[in-house]
Amino acid sequence: MTSQILKMRMTSQILKNSLLAIALSCMAFVNIQAQESSMQELMDLSLTKLEQSKPESYLNCIAELKRIDAMFPDSIQPKYQTALQCLVFSVTNPHAAQTTQFLAEAEQAIGQMAKMNHADPSDLNTLYGFLYMARIVQDPAQNGQRYYLDVMRHFEKALKLNPNNELARQLQEKFYEGMKQATGE
Repeated sequence: MTSQILKMRMTSQILKNSLLAIALSCMAFVNIQAQESSMQELMDLSLTKLEQSKPESYLNCIAELKRIDAMFPDSIQPKYQTALQCLVFSVTNPHAAQTTQFLAEAEQAIGQMAKMNHADPSDLNTLYGFLYMARIVQDPAQNGQRYYLDVMRHFEKALKLNPNNELARQLQEKFYEGMKQATGE
């Protein structure tokens, strides 16, 4: 009889421990989901403030994205958006005082992403291709011949890795259009 009581107590304790472990796992999952949700909400809020005709809106958005990245250093999305918006600013404002700094920040963010295990190789290649494209736009005479093969190689690799990568496809098309205009074809 005592062994049955002891067995029941042990089973009860194991059951309690199992339930506690399950509850803690659920709480951790919910906490991670809440963090990702709040990170996404913060990024969405920053991105909705962008006005393409106003360079200062990019400056504010990029600063906010960098703060979000500091809050969520293990997340790829803030780094991706920071790099992307730095590159968009650089292409649309190639001679602005901040362009050189933003190209360096984009390159740094892409490098950080590349070191992360869960980074999408297609997205990385897209951003690298865009980085070289932005450098060409900044100084076509000096950087055109230096970087055009890198641009083509990265966009082709991005699309080979993920044929559905719309950003890579759009940027590649823009690049080819720019090349045709520059060569007069």
